[in-house]
Amino acid sequence: MRRPILAVVFFLLIGQPLGAQLVVNDPANTARNAISAILKEYLLNAQRDQHSQLRRMAQRLSLLTNLAKYAPLDPPRWRTHGGDFLFAQAYNEALIFGDPTGAAYLAVSHPVVNAQALLGRLSPAARRVISSRLATLNLADAVAIAATNDTGQLRLNGRKQELPAIDALEAQVIDPSNEQSATAVLDKISGAVLIGARQRQARSQLLAAFVEQLLVDSKRDRDADAAAMNMQLVTWRDGRAANEAFVAGTGDALRTWRQP
Repeated sequence: MRRPILAVVFFLLIGQPLGAQLVVNDPANTARNAISAILKEYLLNAQRDQHSQLRRMAQRLSLLTNLAKYAPLDPPRWRTHGGDFLFAQAYNEALIFGDPTGAAYLAVSHPVVNAQALLGRLSPAARRVISSRLATLNLADAVAIAATNDTGQLRLNGRKQELPAIDALEAQVIDPSNEQSATAVLDKISGAVLIGARQRQARSQLLAAFVEQLLVDSKRDRDADAAAMNMQLVTWRDGRAANEAFVAGTGDALRTWRQP
């Protein structure tokens, strides 16, 4: 009788839920998880700061001020030479549109007689002098033709191409739209650099024309100084003989002169 009762008590005890559990604590694992959580929090804060900084950097100046104030109200424009030029209309058009052949300049300048056949009649010294003066005239014509054509081409390109490009770039620069990305800003900078390079090239062409004109003027001054110096040197070299010949000729004339 006792055995069945003990068996029933044993099964009843086994059927009851256990009220106590064992807690296992690993300090190394806990420390690693804590370090990982702190590192992830630092990364999250860094990414938030970077995102906030990028958003501030992406803000355009148009959010703070009106960009239209940086555009000039009435910039100077390329103008043509107005008026009716009766005798210089062709040359006026050359200054506006260019003239690579130089026909307009030659039409308003004094022509030089063809001296090729006449040079053969001169002595070598005289031929050298005349040739240098003719060369000066040819150089002056070449420089004037080139400068006229460059001036006309610069004015034409300034009106037709450079001025519209600057106006378009100005409109894009002062555009207050927030859709202008950093790439668009870099493209604007590239366009401005390109226009600046073209303008520097035009300025270099004008400076080269000035230098050429100065060279021609210097050659003309040098030729005039050389001619004056040659006359002085010839006077010093042949002055005594010339004076003696003059005196002898005068005396002979006086001696042989008779009242008619």
